[in-house]
Amino acid sequence: QVQLVESGGGLVQPGGSLRLSCAASGFTFSSYAMSWYRQAPGKERELVAVITSTSGSTNYANSVKGRFTISRDNAKNTVYLQMNSLKPEDTAVYYCNARRSYSWRDYDYWGQGTQVTVSS
Repeated sequence: QVQLVESGGGLVQPGGSLRLSCAASGFTFSSYAMSWYRQAPGKERELVAVITSTSGSTNYANSVKGRFTISRDNAKNTVYLQMNSLKPEDTAVYYCNARRSYSWRDYDYWGQGTQVTVSS
């Protein structure tokens, strides 16, 4: 059974840091691109960061570039999101995503989400 188990969310003051973790099981982790998405109140879900399965290259939303870092440890089947210099607008539910895409089908798995609240 595929599972993505997230941890590390919580309440933090502006300028603070959090590290989110997503532990994966039930699929070949190293073959999947891993991403973090977020959904803020009143807004649609948006891609925050992605790390590929092959080259390990990363991409970030412009709003978090320079502040967030995505990384993966294939030996531990875990993806991380280090979040620094947090702003109130970073407040959202953060979701872990695993994706492997073909022209005929997408394999797409999601975690349950974890709340991040940035407030003084």
